[in-house]
Amino acid sequence: MSKKHPIISVVGSSGAGTSTVKHTFDQIFRREGVKAVSIEGDAFHKFNRKDMKAELDRQYAAGNHGFSHFSYEANELKELERVFREYGETGAGKTRHYVHDDEESERYGVPPGNFTEWAPFEDGSDLLFYEGLHGAVVNDEVNLPQYADLKIGVVPVINLEWIQKIHRDKAKRGYTTEAVTDVILRRMHSYVHCIIPQFTETDINFQRVPVVDTSNPLVARWIPTPDESLVVIRFKNPRGIDFSYLISMIHGSWMSRANSIVIPGGKLDLAMQLILTPMIERLVSESKRA
Repeated sequence: MSKKHPIISVVGSSGAGTSTVKHTFDQIFRREGVKAVSIEGDAFHKFNRKDMKAELDRQYAAGNHGFSHFSYEANELKELERVFREYGETGAGKTRHYVHDDEESERYGVPPGNFTEWAPFEDGSDLLFYEGLHGAVVNDEVNLPQYADLKIGVVPVINLEWIQKIHRDKAKRGYTTEAVTDVILRRMHSYVHCIIPQFTETDINFQRVPVVDTSNPLVARWIPTPDESLVVIRFKNPRGIDFSYLISMIHGSWMSRANSIVIPGGKLDLAMQLILTPMIERLVSESKRA
């Protein structure tokens, strides 16, 4: 970790709502006058869309039916670690973009399913902001958490995650429920071994829990709304967290454990603003003093 060039890493499983979280961070950055350079986890995939399909076929033929975008070997994690390390040391680095669709293709001038060229960060940033699947990986080859000053986990309970994925892939990609279920099953091994362990490394976890019946996610007709959910916020180290202040500011919240607070699902943005703004202010002020 570097006091001079702080790094915030937001780790979310697929469909966790990290894009909404990024919007909240962007609001905080704008309001507090913080210049952040952002990198996306998708930029560190090893394969473009066409090559990933070929690699999937090759892995299947070799008997590896658990290979997916979640897998360590499908991502350039050493490169991501290098970016974290270099930014922490110098405030410099480089990234690229993975182009998902036609709208992004028009913006970046690259066909969908491909990467832009690597480009250096803008000079003079206050911090680095990462959002993706692998920002807190620890394995035999990399240790990303050691470089991040604030690590945030965003993960719904698993049935809710499946419902979100099924609805998104059916609506946006035209998949059948059966096809999406096959993808979920294919990803399960990597989800358990590559994604879940990261949430023990994070400083704060935000977990959305529906309070409606999701016992069979494969037949759910709609995604539970925020008002049909609670969010459990867990602090790895609760020292210095003013829980009484948070409970007084967030109507309907309560403490479930000494390190956890439960809030109504519709209050997530407010809770993140209240919790994260002073943490970001502290990181930036310490970096400027350094």
